[in-house]
Amino acid sequence: MSWKTIYPQEISTPTLQNYLQSVVAPRPIAFASTMDKEGKINLSPFSFFNLFSANPPIVVFSPSRRVRDNTTKHTLDNVIEVPEVVINIVNYNMVEQTSLASTEYEKGVNEFVKAGLSPEPSVLVKPPRVAESPAALECKVKQVIPLGEQGGAGNLVICEVILMHLKEEIFDENGKISPYKIDLVARMGGDWYSRSQGEMLFEVPKPLQTKGIGVDNIPERIRNSTVLTGNNLGRLGNIEQLPSQAETEEFKKTEEIRNLLQQFANQPFELEKAIHQLAQTYLEKKEVLTAWKVLLSI
Repeated sequence: MSWKTIYPQEISTPTLQNYLQSVVAPRPIAFASTMDKEGKINLSPFSFFNLFSANPPIVVFSPSRRVRDNTTKHTLDNVIEVPEVVINIVNYNMVEQTSLASTEYEKGVNEFVKAGLSPEPSVLVKPPRVAESPAALECKVKQVIPLGEQGGAGNLVICEVILMHLKEEIFDENGKISPYKIDLVARMGGDWYSRSQGEMLFEVPKPLQTKGIGVDNIPERIRNSTVLTGNNLGRLGNIEQLPSQAETEEFKKTEEIRNLLQQFANQPFELEKAIHQLAQTYLEKKEVLTAWKVLLSI
């Protein structure tokens, strides 16, 4: 395997930014509505954005200085003048309008109008929120931290969420926000976006309530499998304890295991491969305990 090794100071800022945005991805989008001291509204998307704290509820986004001429963006100027912002969350139905709002219009031009989006009055802050957005976070700006004075330098806008607006339609029957219903989009590198739908969505159990045995405690013959992937091993290592010998012996009596043992009776390498492939099938169905019984049956 070969690697392309890069020292940031040895390449141009635009090239570096392209590389970084392509590998630090997908990135959520903060569609920020702000207002200057004269009451003029600005609406612009930023993908240098994330959640950093729940108590207090803090989100941070960064309007970087323009690389080409080192000027600042209207959003940054506005939050310094009026330290309030609404972070509107972007889903697939509004992604084209969001992109249009990123156009560098002259100061004072209302991107709500240009993008054909509907301003809705906020409750606790001055800037309006985007009615089309599935969720909106009314925020007070706690601090703005410049990261440099050159083109491409970020400015961390630290925002405390003081009120949330969540559309009823994004909730599932259990009262949780459904990733399928909210249908979020995120930024990749260049002109690319990703959409949280279909095969883009999958679940990985969090090891919060149990302590997994770890990949290091998986038997070497399984750990060095030519069939099982790193993801497979990670899931195997997330189990708290292995099935007992009695459970494994009982499982060996099942028809699918007996058939494999008979089919590859004198072919140990082929048997191991078939066993690992069967275990992989169970892992993909999230039946981890059964996968372990398969693996320990030989």
